[in-house]
Amino acid sequence: MAAFIDRERENHGVESICKVLPIAPSTYYRFKDLEANPAKRCMRTRRDETLKPEIVRVFDENQQVYGARKVWKQLNRESISVARCTVERLMSGLGLEGVKRGKRCITTIPDELAEKPLDLVSRQFTAQAPNQLWVADITYVATWSGFVYVAFVVDVFSRYIVGWRVLKSLQTDIVLDALEQALWARGKPNGVIHHSDRGSQYLSIRYTERLAEAGFQASVGSVGDSYDNALAETINGLYKAEVIHKDGPWKGLDEVERATLTWVDWFNHRRILSSIGDIPPSEYEDLYYQQGESAVA
Repeated sequence: MAAFIDRERENHGVESICKVLPIAPSTYYRFKDLEANPAKRCMRTRRDETLKPEIVRVFDENQQVYGARKVWKQLNRESISVARCTVERLMSGLGLEGVKRGKRCITTIPDELAEKPLDLVSRQFTAQAPNQLWVADITYVATWSGFVYVAFVVDVFSRYIVGWRVLKSLQTDIVLDALEQALWARGKPNGVIHHSDRGSQYLSIRYTERLAEAGFQASVGSVGDSYDNALAETINGLYKAEVIHKDGPWKGLDEVERATLTWVDWFNHRRILSSIGDIPPSEYEDLYYQQGESAVA
């Protein structure tokens, strides 16, 4: 409203405009005075003006996916003390909103005839250290050139994405490539429990033989629904909400692969997760190893 008065005041005068609008001339003049002299504003307004750029910065630095809670947590991690309700109010005023996860889509095709390993997890997705329990799953992305598929391998302890692969084919190669990347990145650990759903890719002879060769214990959900592999489904859901649905449409595999690479790096090293104390996965693992070194010392 003030901008309208500024624009028309030369033609009609402030008082004439204010008679038509539901505003007193003194209110307009008070607003202009505060605009010209920020020091006269109340403490809350001055504080808001200081916080707004910080909120926008945190929102932009984190893929523009954080809602008010995570922006609030990140600000406090940076020693910027602010109430959550203040962040919610300012984000609303700035028009900033975090992404929302959609419904799960089925991508793996169960193989009911293949021999299945035992369920060693029983929906208890917890681990006491890195490289004790990994979960794996596949999701899909619709592009202009057809569907592409994305496989992830996640360490349950920290939620760190240890391996991933993007391919056009939903064959065993995609999960094998993701597994090989995870083995290389983690220094080929031994005795890891590898859990997946009943997808035919994970029950294939090539994949089960590779797990055995690596010294892994294969585990497959026993019930046959999404809760059998809930943690991997959660990671897939975050990926779809924070990358695929937010930044699409996608032209093809190369574009999806580049975006996935960027997201995985951000997810592992900068995204805060409430399930591990509102810190990034890499920081959570660093704390674990630091505590181990302190105990030895």
